[in-house]
Amino acid sequence: MKLAGVVGLLAGASIARGSVLQTPLSSSSSSLDSKSISSPSSDYKYNDNAPSYRNELVSLHKSLVEISSVTYTENAVGNFLVEYLTSHGFVAELEFLPPDNSTDGLGDGKPRCNVLAWPGPKHHPRPKVLVSSHIDTVPPHIPYSRSDGDGSGAGLNGETLIAGRGSVDAKASVAAQIIAVKELIRSKEIDPANIMLLYVVGEERSGDGMRYFSDTLSNLTPPPKFEAAIFGEPTEGKLACGHKGFFACTITAHGKAGHSGYPWLGKSATELLMRGVVRVLDTELGSSERFGETTVNVGVIEGGVALNVIPEKAVAKIAGRVAIGPEENGGEIVVGRVLDVLRGVDADAFKTECVNGYGVVECACDVPGEYLPTYLPNVVAAPFISFRSTRRFLTGLRSYLMCYVVLQVSTPSLSTTAPMCLISPETISATFTGLEVSLLRTARMRLSS
Repeated sequence: MKLAGVVGLLAGASIARGSVLQTPLSSSSSSLDSKSISSPSSDYKYNDNAPSYRNELVSLHKSLVEISSVTYTENAVGNFLVEYLTSHGFVAELEFLPPDNSTDGLGDGKPRCNVLAWPGPKHHPRPKVLVSSHIDTVPPHIPYSRSDGDGSGAGLNGETLIAGRGSVDAKASVAAQIIAVKELIRSKEIDPANIMLLYVVGEERSGDGMRYFSDTLSNLTPPPKFEAAIFGEPTEGKLACGHKGFFACTITAHGKAGHSGYPWLGKSATELLMRGVVRVLDTELGSSERFGETTVNVGVIEGGVALNVIPEKAVAKIAGRVAIGPEENGGEIVVGRVLDVLRGVDADAFKTECVNGYGVVECACDVPGEYLPTYLPNVVAAPFISFRSTRRFLTGLRSYLMCYVVLQVSTPSLSTTAPMCLISPETISATFTGLEVSLLRTARMRLSS
């Protein structure tokens, strides 16, 4: 067998709908387009022949989404996963990250840990395929909810929708991967010795969980030598051949305080910052045919103390999606252009701190089957930067857009119009019939050749 098969077995969590939900593992119905995925009830035919794994998969997904795990507060979900995996025959452990003072005051004070696991009972594995996703989410936490919209009371059906923070990005991938590996081991389609699971913290901010794992690989006994890595991120149900790079910057503008009645005696930091940020947004920072334009989001702006005081300091936090290479320093190239733009506004006023810069990332997508391989110009998958020497596969279900559908939500602790993540159970239940399965089978085949 070749490395193309454990990569082929795991991609099926990405592509699903109701008709696939009811299909046994041996079925070949996996070539679904994104239109059918976004309309799960269009031709769903509910029956009682659901695969044996469906209830467990939906239950695990529910448990994960119910646990709040906004970045820097991932302790509870990590401990839950260790308990779950251990109870299902895995060797599982927490990999503690060193204390970090750069959490912007958002942490809960509890230790932050990656979850590392492999099929038991061996305590010193030699895995060749890494199966990974992340367990943190963006804020705010939105409670799990499920609506079986047909009103029949029969439970899961073609109108069922699941909502809650992380239900798509990326706890659906976590649940699908775990159940996929369990089922494929049970059916003896993969060698348990070849697989390691990794679920990291911090992906939605700095990527510190994956970076720490990568930096400390040599501490494992024995150090694993991965031949393939499969990452779960929303990719619209497609196998991603590549994605944009990333950088993040904190821009601080320094001015001179004064009374607003005498503006010539001061220097407004907020005005400088606005001029600088607008100039950055209007500048072509780099583009490519495959990935389009480099884009910048101004996520945070802070400054000033009162409306009649010339502000002395103002801060903006920006995130950039890099459309140029090379992977190693494409982000640095774009950051250099940002700095040049700011110096053109004021040579001395700005102090800029930038992190996590890297360029466009090429992924492996040579998997047999019709899995809509594509370049995704609007997707960034931070973990990839740690595995440049490994065959990297990126796939996941639904789209990031599904995480930002604005819905009116009302709970005892939250009553607001807020972004939700919507998913149907059939979307996470095709774990073993589509792209995930083909990926794992691809890896399996290559490993045995």
